[in-house]
Formats: sequence, C-alpha cells, structure tokens
Amino acid sequence: MDGVGCLYDGRRVLFAGSRQPYGGMAERTVVSSSRCFPVPDNVGDDVAAAVFNPGLSAWGALAWRAQLAPGETVLILGATGVTGKLAIQTAKLLGAGRVIAAGRNEQVLRTLPDLGADATIRLDKPGQNLAEAFAREGGETGFDVIIDYLWGPPTEALVAAFMRRDMKPASSRVRLVEVGESAGPAISLPAAALRSSRLEILGAGTGSAPASPEMWIEAIRQLMANVASGALHVDTERVPLADVKEVWDRDQRGRRTVIVP
Repeated sequence: MDGVGCLYDGRRVLFAGSRQPYGGMAERTVVSSSRCFPVPDNVGDDVAAAVFNPGLSAWGALAWRAQLAPGETVLILGATGVTGKLAIQTAKLLGAGRVIAAGRNEQVLRTLPDLGADATIRLDKPGQNLAEAFAREGGETGFDVIIDYLWGPPTEALVAAFMRRDMKPASSRVRLVEVGESAGPAISLPAAALRSSRLEILGAGTGSAPASPEMWIEAIRQLMANVASGALHVDTERVPLADVKEVWDRDQRGRRTVIVP
C-alpha cells in the first residue's frame, strides 16, 4: 500500500494508498498526488519506506490517542518490535519523563536503553511474577500511558497489577491504548480492575484515527524531519521482490523488511 518512488518529474516521494488494483510491490504504480510526500535528501529510500507506517502508528497512539503530556511515565508492551522501538523514541521526543520497555526478545531488549528506554521488563515470566514486575516498575505513581502491541496474557498480567484492595483513591489517570494483538485477540478483564483504578482503555487504528488530512500531513512532515535529523532511527533489511515469499512470515527481530522491486 505504501513505499518510496519517483514521480515523472524526478521528485522522490513517499506514497500511500495506491489505487486498486495497483500496489507498491512493482516498478510502477498509480497514486493520487495528494498522497505523495517529499523525502528529505539525506533519508534513504529503504528508511523512508520502513518508517512511514510504524512511525505514524507510534505517533498516533501517543500524541493523538493517549495525548501524552510532558513528564508522564510511559510503558510500551511489545517494545522489541519495529513499532515498539519507534514508540520508545517518539515518547521521548514528546517529552515523556520515563519510558519502560517490555518485550520477549532478550537480545533486542538489551539494545533499547540506547533508544531512550529508562528500564526494561522481560515478558517471559509467569503471570503473577510479571504482574509484580509491572507493579515494581510503576512504583508509587504508576504508569500514565501504556501503548499495547500485544494484548492477551501480558495485558492480563498488567491489569492484575492495577488491582487495588485499599480504600485510597487512585492518584492519576492510566490510559491504556490498544494497538495490536500479537500475543492474543482477547483478554479476561475483571470488573474490579476498572472500579479500583482510573484505568481507561482506548484503541488506536484506522477507525479511531484523526479525520483531518492536515493533521496527518503535519505528522508525516515531522516524522520525516525527525528521521532526517537522526532523532528517530529504524533498522531495515532490503529484500528483492523475488524473495518475498521466503521472508514474508519471518521474525523480523526489530528490523523492518523493505521489498525492493
């Protein structure tokens, strides 16, 4: 649906929403001019193509859906994926005071402090132990924003960490933004978890995206500017179109596969 190419006049652009039945995995495609955006000279084709979708997803979840405020504490569930890694960096750019990254891939998890993570949580723990790890990292004030790319058991363990048995009112809102479901499509949600906390569950996706085209155009401009300045980084792997079958379902291990026609 999206990629990087050159217009007839030679301008290099990022494009989105190819006109059906055409697509981006080709030497030529058909796209409305309103969905073509300039790529900075110092940003490579593969990086621009790789960062577009996950970069906007991270920004939309944090800035628009969660409305992250400077100084707030953010937890990223699924931080070792491409979008999770960009979410860490985006949260810092938006002024997050502390970012905690949770994931299963230990090798990638060790690299996340270099991207701005202040602490990490390994998700390969039994449910009760994981809930305790969440509660420990949340501390007295807890998390303000949670960006969830996993759902399923990890989210259930997180919700368990919110369960309060005292009579003290919760100190702040907790906005849990559901973005993906790589760990499972459903959770068991105890009613008491909502009554005993200020937990709010929101979704971030095409159905809840901002309707204003101007907002997205500005978001894309900022995204490309942050990549050009080095404030946002994404790891890529260039793969020839002829090899797409072999790599389509492969674990990307925190890298974004870019198909090159």
